[in-house]
Amino acid sequence: MKTIIFILLFSFSFNSGYSQRGIKEITHYLFPEFTNGTVVMKTGLRNDMLLNYNSLTEEMLFIRNGKTLAMTSLEKIDTVFIENRIFIPTKKKFVEVVYHNHFDLYALHKAKVIDPGKPSAYGGTSYTAAITPISSYASGGQTYDLKVPEGSETQPEIEYWLKQDGKTTMFLSINQLSKLYKGKKSQFKQYVKVNRVKYEDQDSLVDLLKYMEEN
Repeated sequence: MKTIIFILLFSFSFNSGYSQRGIKEITHYLFPEFTNGTVVMKTGLRNDMLLNYNSLTEEMLFIRNGKTLAMTSLEKIDTVFIENRIFIPTKKKFVEVVYHNHFDLYALHKAKVIDPGKPSAYGGTSYTAAITPISSYASGGQTYDLKVPEGSETQPEIEYWLKQDGKTTMFLSINQLSKLYKGKKSQFKQYVKVNRVKYEDQDSLVDLLKYMEEN
């Protein structure tokens, strides 16, 4: 019965691809493989299934009948649990709940495609970081097909959302975060230096925010 209800609640995307000389199918998953997880609906219904997150298309994926499908109807979903990590739908995307207490810190996992290098004038190679044109892509329940030139790579990125006193601010670097604490500029800078806070290290980032909020 649960399976039937779940199928009715979700429309889906089907990821199909084919090999072609000079072109390769590419996806960038947050987890190395599809993992057992749980989707909790706002009705309270819980569905256990194999889940993963595609940072390139910014979609939560699940497997059904051997097919990789993308979740839609996000307004009906409350929470997704994967390997003790929590994701919630907001603004038509899934964000990871990094911290929830006196403030909320969310992470939007993204990725960009690094185009193949081009020969430079001095015999070297120049690289460009940009989204490669995708031959076919349509989210929201449509079929999508991701192919990029041979030699391209994906580069993961994290966009953080900090919610304080009902206001949400996005930041992409430690420097951008520091602007939220202009009145404690020297204190912020000193803590980052002494504790070697790294943008990519979520634990050190959370500790920094806790320190700034408590002092």
